[in-house]
Amino acid sequence: MASALADPNIQKFLKWTAILTAVMVVGFSTYYYISGGTEESGELHYRTGNLRLEDGNFQAALTEFSLQLEEDLANPPALLGRALALKELGRLDEAFEDVSTAIELKPDFSAAYANRGIILDHLGKYEAAILDYRKAVRLDPELGEGPDWITRFLRNQSESPPTIIDRANYLESELKKPSSERLLRNPEEDAKQRSYKLEGTFSD
Repeated sequence: MASALADPNIQKFLKWTAILTAVMVVGFSTYYYISGGTEESGELHYRTGNLRLEDGNFQAALTEFSLQLEEDLANPPALLGRALALKELGRLDEAFEDVSTAIELKPDFSAAYANRGIILDHLGKYEAAILDYRKAVRLDPELGEGPDWITRFLRNQSESPPTIIDRANYLESELKKPSSERLLRNPEEDAKQRSYKLEGTFSD
């Protein structure tokens, strides 16, 4: 048996068999994740959109969520997904419209409040942003804790980024100061703030 395994041809066969098996397992797992175990195109677009958000390919994410919304316009998660893509592309007014529509359709949508707060924050509407941050955490206290260690590991974050509660507290503190002394924008720190999907940071 040992001599058979030492045969270079057998070793090559076993090597390629292992590689092909691994590729098939990864490929099937990826397909199953994207499709959610179904062949419904709307679900496929939603999952692919989320993957593109994580990849940082925001234009592709926008395309996927828009395709889903063509099939189901009144879909809060897809509206939130498109809002996230629009926000990252700098199209804040459009992002605000989508996330607000998501909230109208689903008034207890905590992640949508968190993201609308971030969008309002970027638009300079700080008091309204604070209200949405607080509302999000009342609906889902975990949103105030930030990403867990697994999420931070996958994102290569050694430290937890500022949470929406951190931001709300900071804004409230600054708004109490005279306008000439306020520091409401800090590009270095603001860049660390992450969007919220349905599954924690950046799907329910």
